[in-house]
Amino acid sequence: MKLGISLALAVVAVAAFALFETTASTPPARRAHETPIDRFEALPATPKSALQIGRPEPLASGRYLARFSVVSHPTPARAEPRTSARIITTLATSTPDDTPNALTVLRAETDGNGSLWVRVRLPILPNGTAGWVRRRALGAYQTTTERLVVDRKRLTATLYRNGKSIFRAPIGVGTDSWPTPPGEYLVRSELTRYASPFYGPIAFGTTARSAVLTDWPGGGFVGIHGTSSPELIPGHISHGCVRLRNPDIVRLASLMPVGTPLTIE
Repeated sequence: MKLGISLALAVVAVAAFALFETTASTPPARRAHETPIDRFEALPATPKSALQIGRPEPLASGRYLARFSVVSHPTPARAEPRTSARIITTLATSTPDDTPNALTVLRAETDGNGSLWVRVRLPILPNGTAGWVRRRALGAYQTTTERLVVDRKRLTATLYRNGKSIFRAPIGVGTDSWPTPPGEYLVRSELTRYASPFYGPIAFGTTARSAVLTDWPGGGFVGIHGTSSPELIPGHISHGCVRLRNPDIVRLASLMPVGTPLTIE
C-alpha cells in the first residue's frame, strides 16, 4: 500500500516538473496588436521637415540700394537706441495727406536687452534729424534702387536707377524768400485728382519741410507736382515746392515709385 502511494506521488511530481519545463521554455503567444521588431526595423527613415530655417543673414545691400519702411503703430522716436533716451518726436502711422508714413531706414542696432532698434530719418525740422524707433513699430523693409536729384542751380530734376540717369526735366523751385530746402529726404506719397489745376495731374509728397512756407496743402512740407503755369518753368517760382510741366510729372510718375530717396542740392 505504501509502495503504491509512493509511486503515485512520484508520477505526479514528474508530470508537474515536465509541465513547468514546457511552460518556461515556450515563448508566450504574441498578442494581436503587437508588431514584430523586424517590421519596425524595415520602416523607412523619418523624412526631413519641408521647412528648413537657415541661419540669419544680413539684408541685401548695394551701392545704389536704399531701404525704407512705414510706421505700423504710433511710436516715439528717441535720441538713442534705448527706452530711457530722450524722445525727439512721436511718429504717427499716417502723414497729413492721410497716406502711410514712410521713413528712410539708415541702420539697425540691438540694445543690451536684446531689443532691435532702427535709426530712421525723421520728417521734422530741422531737416536731416534722425532718431531711433523700436523695430516692431515699423512694417516690413522695402527697397529701391531709384534716386531723384533736384538741382536748384541748374533747375533740373534727374531720376537715377542703379546709378544711371533714366529721366531728366526742367523744374521750378522756391524763391529766395521761400527756398526749397536742401538735404536728403524721401518721396513718401503719390497723389492724384486734385480739384485745383494748380497741382497738375499728379503730385508727390516728401519728407522735406520748409522753415518758412510751401505751396503744399498745410504749408509745411515740400511737394513735387505739376503746374497750371508751364510757361514759368524753369525758374525760381514757388513757395518751396518743386514744379514740373504736366507731361513731365506724368512721365516721372511712370518711372519713380513711392519710397524713392530724394536729394535736393
